[in-house]
Amino acid sequence: MQKIFNYINGEMTPPVSGQYLDNYNPAEGKVYSLIPDSDERDVANATSAAKQAFPQWSTMAPERRSSILQKIADLVDRDLDKLARAESVDNGKPLNLAKSLDIPRASANLRFFATASMHFASEAHITGSEAVNYTLRAPSGVAGCISPWNLPLYLFTWKVAPALAAGCTVVAKPSELTPMTAFMLAELCIEAGLPKGVFNIIHGLGPKAGQAIIEHPEITAISFTGGTVTGKKIAATAAPMFKKLSLELGGKNPNIIFADCDLELALTTSIQSSFSNQGEICLCGSRMFIERSIYGKFVTEFVKRTKALKIGDPLDEQTKIGALVSEAHMKKILSYIDLAKQEGGKILTGGNQIKIGGRCESGYFVEPTIIEGLDAKCRTNQEEIFGPIVTLVPFETEEEVLEFSNSTAYGLSATIWTENLKRAHRVAAGVKSGIIWVNCWLFRDLRTPFGGMKQSGVGREGGWEALRFFTDAKNVCVKL
Repeated sequence: MQKIFNYINGEMTPPVSGQYLDNYNPAEGKVYSLIPDSDERDVANATSAAKQAFPQWSTMAPERRSSILQKIADLVDRDLDKLARAESVDNGKPLNLAKSLDIPRASANLRFFATASMHFASEAHITGSEAVNYTLRAPSGVAGCISPWNLPLYLFTWKVAPALAAGCTVVAKPSELTPMTAFMLAELCIEAGLPKGVFNIIHGLGPKAGQAIIEHPEITAISFTGGTVTGKKIAATAAPMFKKLSLELGGKNPNIIFADCDLELALTTSIQSSFSNQGEICLCGSRMFIERSIYGKFVTEFVKRTKALKIGDPLDEQTKIGALVSEAHMKKILSYIDLAKQEGGKILTGGNQIKIGGRCESGYFVEPTIIEGLDAKCRTNQEEIFGPIVTLVPFETEEEVLEFSNSTAYGLSATIWTENLKRAHRVAAGVKSGIIWVNCWLFRDLRTPFGGMKQSGVGREGGWEALRFFTDAKNVCVKL
């Protein structure tokens, strides 16, 4: 059985404890590899290596850092098929999704920040005829990057790439549920000639390895993507230590569909925004609000198209819905379906665990599920579920749908469907979310700020926001 190793000081390293954790293939429900059960000793070794590498890496010409990151991106592109298959096996997502989204985006993240780092422009202020003030930005030091399991390499590189491009050295932890592509990325970093200690990867459990990263006094910045409950714990530890914090947390995103929408486009895209990656994307539109005059027509067609989605072996190119990431997560999803029934919801389609034949007989599969008849403020409509479940609620007016949309503790993203330009701007301004899509979904420009309001996070990622996060500003005042 394959063993995954930590990546410390440029080398593949077993955990200090000598202990390993089981890594499951969710489509089969079977252990297929072992990952390090790392602890504070591994984190200390990685941080020491990162600290030692920092002076050389932070002062290296941006063009040189850029060329190394571009080389890593080249190797990701070269190994697209290999990485996509590994992502599908490790996570349960359809292979075709990993090929078209996850791995290409990981490469794009590396390339974007590799080039962005070469275009730094300082701010300058002329203070009358007396002085010139200008701003310098210096790498913050050793950064801690902790990424989730739903888009493993995609979101791992989304954090690591800007940190490295900015001149920080990194101690990173991928999710223990989906460690494989981070392990493979470490191999590519060695092949690309990344200097030793610049980038270190620690595998293991969040409360043990992750907490050790948060607590380490030499790690000056923490970038985390994951659940809101975990984000609160991280903030409670890191804030009193005055670490820089970027927290991208949960979502309960509204998908608002007005009667004047392009119905075909809204239907096609809403299938994707509801069930892509088994609904395990923080940006999925899990609450659908549909103007009452088209409610019946929209729901009939939406249910029909959902029933046609192929659930099956993630390695089958025809599969649209793969396996959930773990047995525990599957049980959570099924518990919310039971809750929805208790709260008076009607299951229009789905709602069950499903058995797939062949090698996937013991896998973690749940049907895409559509529920109506629930109050907008019930638990099912307020709590993040993070699975293939959407709720349908009719609305009458803009004011009503804005109240529904803003009623949760979350504010990550929202989607608005209307052909009325004034309405689009008006509703977008009224929705309390950090990312608003109008007549589209998951259309991303990496230059734009990414993050949420309320309990969906603190800070922003993407573009200059990410590079600013991993650097410290210094004002220089020169008296004339």
